[in-house]
Amino acid sequence: MLIPKRVKRRKQHRGRIKGQAHKGNKVAYGEFGLVAVEGARITSRQIEAARIAMTRFIKRGGQVWIDIFPHKPITRHPAESRMGSGKGAVEYWVAVVKPGRVLFEMAGVPEEAAREAMRLAGHKLPIKTKFMVKGQVNPVTGELPEGSEKITEGGEG
Repeated sequence: MLIPKRVKRRKQHRGRIKGQAHKGNKVAYGEFGLVAVEGARITSRQIEAARIAMTRFIKRGGQVWIDIFPHKPITRHPAESRMGSGKGAVEYWVAVVKPGRVLFEMAGVPEEAAREAMRLAGHKLPIKTKFMVKGQVNPVTGELPEGSEKITEGGEG
């Protein structure tokens, strides 16, 4: 499971997920990517379950990159304890994911195999996901990859 080696502060506020991903919304390392359609907090256990599902399907072929990391601690009070007495202990870690964020990347396998592996990984996650090919427009944010120009209708514009 993924957890930070050390943190500046042990506990954080909850926060909220607003807007779309502007960072990490393009396939950077591999050829194919799994994109989050919804915003959510994904636990380190869910990330690991998705990674195992992908790597088991592609067996020894190909390479997988995890593009998200659980930096945010989630705290809990023990069961049946009274309210108050400070913030609870850190229970687990989550990655805060906005819509349009690339979660996993893959290379070295055919597109059909990558599509199926990403589908299996998507079932392990608590959000809707979409498959994306490198150089393709992000299916959620609609952002173009680097180096490509926006095509306008009607010639010069």
